[in-house]
Amino acid sequence: MKVVCRFIVWFVLLFPVALIGQEQDSLLSLDGVAFTASPAVEDSPSQTAADSLLAVPDDLVFADGATDSVAQDSLAKDQTKTGATDTAQDRSLWGIFITGLIGGFAAFIMPCIFPMVPLTVSFFTKRSGSRARAISQALLYGLFIIIIYVALGMLITITFGSDALNALSTNGVFNFIFFLVLVLFAASFFGAFELTLPSSFVNRIDAKSDQGGLIGLFFMAFSLALVSFSCTGPIIGTLLVDAASKGERMGPAIGMLGFSIALAIPFVLFAVFPSMLKSLPKSGGWLNSVKVVLGFLELALALKFLSNVDLAYHWDWLDREVFLALWIVIFGLMGLYLIGKISFAHDSPLAYLSVPRTIFAIVVFAFVVYLVPGMWGAPLKSISAFLPPSATQDFDLSVANFGTTASTKASKTKKYYDIFHKRGTPKGFEPYYEYEEGLAAAKEQGKPALIDFTGWNCVNCRKMEANVWTDPQVASLLKNEFVMIELFVDDRTALQPEEQYVSSYSGKKINSIGKKNSDFQAATFNSNSQPQYVIVDTEGNVLLPPSGANYDVESYANYLKQGIESFKKK
Repeated sequence: MKVVCRFIVWFVLLFPVALIGQEQDSLLSLDGVAFTASPAVEDSPSQTAADSLLAVPDDLVFADGATDSVAQDSLAKDQTKTGATDTAQDRSLWGIFITGLIGGFAAFIMPCIFPMVPLTVSFFTKRSGSRARAISQALLYGLFIIIIYVALGMLITITFGSDALNALSTNGVFNFIFFLVLVLFAASFFGAFELTLPSSFVNRIDAKSDQGGLIGLFFMAFSLALVSFSCTGPIIGTLLVDAASKGERMGPAIGMLGFSIALAIPFVLFAVFPSMLKSLPKSGGWLNSVKVVLGFLELALALKFLSNVDLAYHWDWLDREVFLALWIVIFGLMGLYLIGKISFAHDSPLAYLSVPRTIFAIVVFAFVVYLVPGMWGAPLKSISAFLPPSATQDFDLSVANFGTTASTKASKTKKYYDIFHKRGTPKGFEPYYEYEEGLAAAKEQGKPALIDFTGWNCVNCRKMEANVWTDPQVASLLKNEFVMIELFVDDRTALQPEEQYVSSYSGKKINSIGKKNSDFQAATFNSNSQPQYVIVDTEGNVLLPPSGANYDVESYANYLKQGIESFKKK
């Protein structure tokens, strides 16, 4: 048992090594079938990706004349084959929960919490009278920690509501606010200021913790949450921002559940096995170093939210190489900080490099080296979900290997070409950006059409484009066998006054390109998840059931081939 406990302790202490390079796309896959983390559509009904794969609208027409029941049977068989029994929402919530766990482990080794562990455990062991009672009190203490933080997550959900949380994922104003909030949190971790709660309120709560029984334990846990706010506030804020931006109704509560469980486990564990306290490293300057490192990570994450706004509103501030340059600088400074070349106001002198610090510095510098080729167009597939689309890369040496073709004058006359082609479309592809125009081109060329419902803020779309579409087999099929129609569902470009209308599906005014495409997807395919790929014939009849993200290159290529075969059988 002690061996297991020691492993847990050191896992908690060394979590930052695993944190670097982690993709927080909140996506899990099963048997090669990937599900999007959350809907990325504003002003359309909430519907999970799994629902969209299993639900066939009444007016959906299949080219081969298949009835809805036949389509449902086909989809049910496909679901059984892949073993996909959980919904995409469940998988997204698991991703949020795991992120919360990591945040809780990070909070434990912050300077506001870590030194309190021996004092708290000593309270349980010395004042309880017996080991059994000490364990029971520690368990209740941990339970109250969980209740307090989950209640905070529930408060966020109740305050904003599920519809508002859905809208946050693509709302430019909220994404910009998220960017500013994360920059604020980073500045706090760097030592510019401390986020504190009113001292009178904290002291009042702390005084109540002296009471005995359950009430005293509850206020002890509450006091921990309040006293440690200067350290945990930015972590909690980041988790809530991340969960809210995914649009999941229960996301904030699930994130806080993971956070509180990870935070409560060490207190309970050391109360059950007090001798394990001897294995803990002593408090010191390394605790502040943890804060600073997390500050760098907060700053890097903040750029993702700014990028979302930049893409949706076409500001063109953060091209892919600019984004990468900022990340290279941020993580380069983090590496220099870890080896003691730069320091902040609250840092202690670094006499020598410890083994964990050296290993972490190596990981960070290796990550910086990995980023550098991206400045010249390297795909950087492991972090592609975070980066702006490859089309925003001005100088891209990888295009020559990808087999791109020069844009023709005919391509430049496509509707919305200037808006999307140089910002969102992966290089080497020449899709249409308006459904009717693309369908007309498919009829003229005698090819099936692939509708790609995508979005500027869709991390899974970027991952598909970087990891799957760049495969030579898939790229060849897409460019030579299909007419591609790329529909952005979160673009803010206003429609011409004569093109605006009130949706017969949702009853809402459709006044932007994104809302038009979103309404079309929801009304026609009963879905608002991205990416969604739909193969249709020249009349718009669906040839195969729609597909979501699928990172198995061979499986996705087979899906495209099946669409081609279905089209040829007509």
